[in-house]
Amino acid sequence: MGKPTIWFEVAGKDQQALKGFYSQLFDWQITDMEAMPYATIETGNGEGIPGGIGAAPDGDSGHVTFYVRVDDIDASLTKAESLGGTKVMGPMDIPSGQIALFTDPEGHRIGLMTQTG
Repeated sequence: MGKPTIWFEVAGKDQQALKGFYSQLFDWQITDMEAMPYATIETGNGEGIPGGIGAAPDGDSGHVTFYVRVDDIDASLTKAESLGGTKVMGPMDIPSGQIALFTDPEGHRIGLMTQTG
């Protein structure tokens, strides 16, 4: 069985504007996190996958990324690289597990995530 997509993320230069845009466009419930400049998205009615809106890192124009749940981030990054991908970041601890980013052979940014509990 394939690995599921479990999270999506939109990051940009003006996080506040993006929050307003997506909440108004799709009626998403957006909640700011206390621990970091990030907001979670609840798409509603138990359908779809949850996500987040954050600020793009300095020097980054922004991105849209989907995250795939894996059991072992290091092994998945190694496999991605063996198939022509490139590690971008991670693994990095987050409150719910770990994340990492890689690009596919055409440069598209993809996320990996493990979940605890």
